[in-house]
Amino acid sequence: METGAKKTVSLVLGSGGARGLAHIGVIQELEQQGYNIRSISGSSMGALVGGIYAAGHLSTYTQWVTALDRFDVLKLLDVSFSGSAFFKGDRIISTLRELIGDRNIQDLPISYTAVATDLDENKEVWLSSGPLFDAIRASIAFPTVFSAMTYNGRTLVDGGLLNPVPIAPTLHDHTDLTIVVSLSGKSRHIVPVQPDPISKNGSSSGYHQKIIHFIESLHRKGNDKNVHDEQNFFDVISKSLDAMQSTIARLKLAAYTPDIVIEIPKNVCSIYEFERARELIEIGRQETAAVLPHFGENDF
Repeated sequence: METGAKKTVSLVLGSGGARGLAHIGVIQELEQQGYNIRSISGSSMGALVGGIYAAGHLSTYTQWVTALDRFDVLKLLDVSFSGSAFFKGDRIISTLRELIGDRNIQDLPISYTAVATDLDENKEVWLSSGPLFDAIRASIAFPTVFSAMTYNGRTLVDGGLLNPVPIAPTLHDHTDLTIVVSLSGKSRHIVPVQPDPISKNGSSSGYHQKIIHFIESLHRKGNDKNVHDEQNFFDVISKSLDAMQSTIARLKLAAYTPDIVIEIPKNVCSIYEFERARELIEIGRQETAAVLPHFGENDF
């Protein structure tokens, strides 16, 4: 690499629900420190944030997502009556298409791969061509929460189920280094950099409880003994996903040994606290700024 040239990067963005908003802060900090992102591979929220960045509209998305409060997020959820998932997921994708504008992946200025899981074949699928938001929709289809997507004859769901840190799609990139952002980092206390935004009605109650009450209203059958189980439904999903993804992420990182790993602690928020965008973006910047000084020119 020439002296003074920007370090080129293959960026791998992991899955982890709302924690994926930290990817925005990671990208912002990398750009500020002079890194040139040439390639992106992502699962779930990593695919969403990475795809929007590859399309050149991360600032637009950031302005939009940081303006959302917990009730705005609820309004984006379109209830599914199929029995296979609570929500269709189409309203969110339609909103993002209108906001960003759809593109074909092969026409993006940055190499991009979204990773999904093929339910029928029990294997991961790399989506590196075709409509950008079709690939994102497939990659974020978390089972029981968002409906699976039928894409080119395949039934696809969340890529994080099999590969929460999809490093393999970047192995043949001609870049200076590979940076992985894992959202399954070891739990630790982080002092919030910014307070959570207040909802429009001034309520300070947790978004967590709003979601639980919404799900409870869909599933209560008049049997009081089920209320406790219903209230803990999303907690069980969140903790189960975290346990599974943490294990797989450790195995993937050990197998591929990327140049830099930025780990977002898994306890910074639950998978559905999207109203905490400002705080999570700042955590992403903070964690990236803490890691990068340990990697000098001699490391490349």
